Amino acid sequence: MDFNYTPEESAFRAELRAWLADALPKGWGDTVFEPEDEHERAMFRLDWERKLHAGGWSGINWPKEYGGRGATLIERGIFAEEMARASAPEGINIIGHNLAGPTILAHGSDAQKQRFLPPIISSDEIWCQGFSEPNAGSDLASVRTRAELVGDKFIVNGQKIWTSYAQYAQWCFALVRTNPDVPKHRGLSFLLIDMRSPGITIRPLRQISGESEFNETFFDNVEVPVENVVGAVNEGWKIAMTTLAYERGPEDALGRQVRFKQELDKLVATLCQTAQGGRAAIDNPAIRQRLARAITEIEIVRLNALRSFSRYLDGADRGADASMTKLYWSHAAQRMYELAMDALGPVAPISGHDPAALALGRFQLSWLQSKAFTIYSGSSEIQRNIIGERVLGLPR
Repeated sequence: MDFNYTPEESAFRAELRAWLADALPKGWGDTVFEPEDEHERAMFRLDWERKLHAGGWSGINWPKEYGGRGATLIERGIFAEEMARASAPEGINIIGHNLAGPTILAHGSDAQKQRFLPPIISSDEIWCQGFSEPNAGSDLASVRTRAELVGDKFIVNGQKIWTSYAQYAQWCFALVRTNPDVPKHRGLSFLLIDMRSPGITIRPLRQISGESEFNETFFDNVEVPVENVVGAVNEGWKIAMTTLAYERGPEDALGRQVRFKQELDKLVATLCQTAQGGRAAIDNPAIRQRLARAITEIEIVRLNALRSFSRYLDGADRGADASMTKLYWSHAAQRMYELAMDALGPVAPISGHDPAALALGRFQLSWLQSKAFTIYSGSSEIQRNIIGERVLGLPR
């Protein structure tokens, strides 16, 4: 594995870093932050995505013929790192750019590519993901949402849950059951559903953090044209696995490890300024030991991601190593935020609106959000099963 960048890759990083410095608001991350109102924040993120598109930085890994830059695998990793290093806003159409678009590129028809890819990359159409259901989360193949073919349309009935940004989305890709009479993995299809269709009801879910990013989505006799099936009918499981491989990929992990390192730096600075028991909190030997472990683990996240990149550059398919990457970073991050809450002591639970809050309450919010890390994108139990079966060769 070569850790050196080519002159072209270094130039790509420099170009992106310069663009971000000019495009982000002055004082970003220090005195200027995202709006606190949830709807205003969503619109702010949408504006940012459109600015990325105007600057030629949207869908960088997409082929040039579909509006992308045709970026190499290494350039994708550089992009993830630099976006995280600049604390750039997360896009509201991240599901469209990172999941729907690549899946349509890999498995969609020419007509689907022409219809859907341009408004995805420009963020003129926002996408959400319709996978999980009340009784089908980690066991995704147990989805019960039905799609019955009537003439040239599917009639969809059922419920999806944890649908990120559904309240803003114009489109949803969904895994639905089209044949209940075959083994569960074989009777699924991958549909593209217009969220403006009659019969769709969206109910936001209030989270422990106070946010409502997730939703329940109900489908009541929703009509979907048959041409909106990606791949073949009843072969949606294969398509969904492609989507999940992008969701758990090393590009995501590279960006995350940069953000985690930034959080650790902020935690160390905060502990240096926080007095506990007549000394700075950073001088507590137990805390220092846990900090050393956290620093080491976040570096391992980076190295694991680079190892996956190296395999892909050698021609390997995205496989079970994505599960290893996701399993490791999710638990490492949870331990890091547990450390933050323990190290900050009695004031740790205070929210950012309280004058007594440390670091504007950022660790309290991140600690709450981290509880979902080992559940979404496939729970840790599922990741261990995948690793056991596909890497270690263990029996089911």
